[in-house]
Amino acid sequence: MAKKKNEWLDWVKALLIAGLLAVIVRMFLFAPIVVDGPSMLPTLHDGDHMIVNKFNYMIGKPERFDIVVFHATAQKDYIKRVIGVPGDHVEVQDDTLYINGESVEEPFINDRKQMMEGNQDFTFDFSLEELPGGYQEIPPEHVLVLGDNRGNSTDSRLLGLISYDQLVGEVQLLYWPMDRFRFITG
Repeated sequence: MAKKKNEWLDWVKALLIAGLLAVIVRMFLFAPIVVDGPSMLPTLHDGDHMIVNKFNYMIGKPERFDIVVFHATAQKDYIKRVIGVPGDHVEVQDDTLYINGESVEEPFINDRKQMMEGNQDFTFDFSLEELPGGYQEIPPEHVLVLGDNRGNSTDSRLLGLISYDQLVGEVQLLYWPMDRFRFITG
């Protein structure tokens, strides 16, 4: 009888430890997220299921072209791409991204840009000074984010710069649907 009681207690302890570890991993390290909308096409599709690494930005900083999840409002998280980091001046002129006055290639949007008809711009011209906040350069602990589908994205052009405090983490794995399974890199 005592042997069965000890075995039962061992199972309860194991389940409690497993549950506690799952909560810690979910809260502090990784979280699942589902894409809602077309703002990151063609990179991410509506309904894609991904894993967000929360730990990266606890020990490091966002880098240009990371795909990040951030708290846009108290109820809604957005997924966008980091375009500008602290100290940068960002502008787009004639569909060309300029960081600190130098043109920067954006290979992740080339296919989408080529689909545009005629003289229609893929990304409307803007400069950092014209965005909410009117900054000359991105201040410390802030990033400028844009969706890959520039014509259909609520991003820094409307929201302003995103503070590090708003960042949930970096998207690192697309796991569903299975035919699109891949690791996400900037």
